[in-house]
Amino acid sequence: MKTFSLLIAFLALSFISEAQTITVTVENILNENGKILASLHTSETFMKGPGIKNSESKIKGETVEITFTDVKPGTYAIMILHDENENNRMDYEVSGMPKEHYGMSNNPMSFGPPQFADAKFEMGSKDQEIKIRF
Repeated sequence: MKTFSLLIAFLALSFISEAQTITVTVENILNENGKILASLHTSETFMKGPGIKNSESKIKGETVEITFTDVKPGTYAIMILHDENENNRMDYEVSGMPKEHYGMSNNPMSFGPPQFADAKFEMGSKDQEIKIRF
């Protein structure tokens, strides 16, 4: 019975330790209007709506920190939006260009729609810190 209890405890601890934390630092925020929206995406959710985890933060200064907890190992991308008018979505010009600042993990410099391949990163068994610049 003692061995069985130890086995259960070991399995429970190994399951708990699989999930990690991602701390995202958003830099170069131009003003304190609105809020910062952050979403953690898989390839299935990227550019298709909410992420698998979503968070928001008020803005105080040029930098904001957002944390995603209980993230299992896998391939992810993070999208950040400066939602200046707090309508919880990206606003666009008539031409289709974004009105509000946004950023992604890996800080890719692209002139077309964001691509998962450019923003993806691997989440392993250790916590991660990611910096995203507008």
